[in-house]
Amino acid sequence: MPLSIFPTVRTACVVYRVCMLVSRRTALYATVFAFASWHATAQLHLIPQPRTISAKGDIPIRGATVVCEACDADDQFAASNLRETLNERHVPNGNGLRIVLQRLTQHPDTRFTEAMKPEGYTIAYAPGTLTLTGATASGVFYAAQTAKQLFSESTNGIVVLHAADIRDWPAMKYRGLHDDLSRGPVDTFEFQKKLIRTLAAYKDNVYSPYFESTQAYPSMPLSAIPGASLTPAEATELVAYARQYHVTVIPEQEAFGHLRHMLTWEQYANAAETPHGAVLAPGQPQSMQMIDGMFKDLARMYPGPFLHIGGDETFELGYGRTRPDVDQRGLAPVYLDFMQRIVADLKPLNRKILFWGDIVGNQRTQPLLKALPQSFKSSVIAVAWGYSPKPSFDNYLRPFADSGIPFWVAPSINNYRQMWPNQQQALLDIQGFTRDGQKMGAEGQLNTLWNDTGESLANANWYGILFGAAAAWQQGESSIPQFQQDYGVVFHGDATGYVNQAQDELNAAMQIFHDAKVISDSEGTDGLFWIDPWSRHGQQFAAAMRPIAAPVRLHAERALALLAQARAANPSLREQDALNAIDFAARRIDFLGLVYQLSDEMINDFAQAQATAASDHWKKAKPGVNWLLSELSSVNGRMQDLTYGYSQLRDMYQQQWLSSYRPANLRPVLERYDYTVQLWISRIDQLEAIHRDWRDNHIINPADAAKLGIPAPLTPVAASPADTAPKP
Repeated sequence: MPLSIFPTVRTACVVYRVCMLVSRRTALYATVFAFASWHATAQLHLIPQPRTISAKGDIPIRGATVVCEACDADDQFAASNLRETLNERHVPNGNGLRIVLQRLTQHPDTRFTEAMKPEGYTIAYAPGTLTLTGATASGVFYAAQTAKQLFSESTNGIVVLHAADIRDWPAMKYRGLHDDLSRGPVDTFEFQKKLIRTLAAYKDNVYSPYFESTQAYPSMPLSAIPGASLTPAEATELVAYARQYHVTVIPEQEAFGHLRHMLTWEQYANAAETPHGAVLAPGQPQSMQMIDGMFKDLARMYPGPFLHIGGDETFELGYGRTRPDVDQRGLAPVYLDFMQRIVADLKPLNRKILFWGDIVGNQRTQPLLKALPQSFKSSVIAVAWGYSPKPSFDNYLRPFADSGIPFWVAPSINNYRQMWPNQQQALLDIQGFTRDGQKMGAEGQLNTLWNDTGESLANANWYGILFGAAAAWQQGESSIPQFQQDYGVVFHGDATGYVNQAQDELNAAMQIFHDAKVISDSEGTDGLFWIDPWSRHGQQFAAAMRPIAAPVRLHAERALALLAQARAANPSLREQDALNAIDFAARRIDFLGLVYQLSDEMINDFAQAQATAASDHWKKAKPGVNWLLSELSSVNGRMQDLTYGYSQLRDMYQQQWLSSYRPANLRPVLERYDYTVQLWISRIDQLEAIHRDWRDNHIINPADAAKLGIPAPLTPVAASPADTAPKP
């Protein structure tokens, strides 16, 4: 077949001078054609997907040289960052493709519009050269991040450039992640850096750590939790580190509610709305003293344009010191007065003040919002949050839009209280809220993660984090199916599709829990995991678990098998910690289903053992009492299965935690595992005593059976029938 039929490969041969080699080495000829495309690829795997893209074919390359002539320090960093990533992805330096980073001022490009200039970029491919152009340092940097995704490596080591011409710019000015550091897990400093690098790689430009009492303040030395707090030196270093990646760090320190850890200190007692409560009392002088000290400290540590004062879920307001005022004027006026006072106090810091919009973001308070002074409105940004999918989020945003208060949107990755993030809900929430935010004029999106139960694992969160970045960058409604196709290829370098399928299987398992309404949202699957199946509530949940345990387990087990296939196909998959998180979640979900299955089996076996022991043919019964009791607790008995299962998950969980979090606050979660293991060990001992009595005296003592606490079966269980088979 003549080369003229394959213009892309012919060009590649000319550029890389392999034509003579092709003519001499049929093996290389076959390799080149296996990884070269003679037609434009219909859809490239990119996160976020660019505004416009024209694929120009897949080009095998031997190496790449990153060129950045007359660049400033920012562009040199972008070039170095690109070169480092290419090295990690086995693209040799030199010997082939030139990747040129340049500014628009040096090389005018008519494709650049005014909307593109702040952070937009172009990528242009010509034979042998990939040119990345931005009008600003951030534009050049984001071009480099997209360029990273244009390279892939086959299983036999051939590197391919998915050549394309691209024009791209963001839909929203501020795009970021809100990172909960106050509900147990606290990122290690190195993991925070990884978060920043990863956010930047997918074009987020905001990282917002959330503090209740996990930032150390010189002005309030008692406030920080030892071993679980950022020091001022770490904060300063984090800001400098993020700046290289064009990421702004926006610290959030709760300044109204969610302050229980602080307010349990006696010296702050006069600031509390209720004794040892979580809300500051607006009328107390000490409240403003605390706020003033914390935020002056924050301003020194985080010298950016924003500070976030929280202000959400002030449930206790009006229950204590401020009750007379709230009873007289109403909750909203008291709340807004205090927020105005905080903003006025912080005005000398010269920052825009973010606050959560849930307390006043409704139609009833809109007249109050409209009446707020312009000095307040121009100083703040309301962050509207909503964590469940809705046909429309307009009602969340209209009070701020109509009142002239700037606003951002805050969806959620839905990781809180869950063994695995509820991705189906999260992606719809992120998609819809961000779409409606863009439509109604939101300048920013702050995607959120929360660790309410204290046991969420950071490496389980990447799926929702990356989709949040894509949705904020892309115009309008981001495509969920497109993201689901792109994720495994882009984030993990998985060309087989198995990682995506494993994600789909876990998502399907979590959707079953959601659809079956096994447990309330306030407890989530984390709560379900810890419920004793023999308890009163455990037996209530058992009724809901029976029809779904098997399908949930099959989804989880398929996820494990698919993940193993992906790793076998490519042992060098990227982001191994995130893959380990998939593995752990699948095992935990599978084990939860098994717990309820084994529980039912043990309940029925024990009831049958009791009925058989009371029968007049117990000596000839089959199965016999000994066998039935052994099935509950003996070598490989069901109780042993549970103790081993919880113990194995405990050790895996500890490894997962320490891969991203500081050791502080791990112990309470491990104690749950240890307690549950001890619970089943104690039941093993009790059952062994019952079994021993049966072997010695042929009785099952009702008092001992009651002490074991095993529930009665749903339907009466008959004694085992007599064995009438002839003896050999």
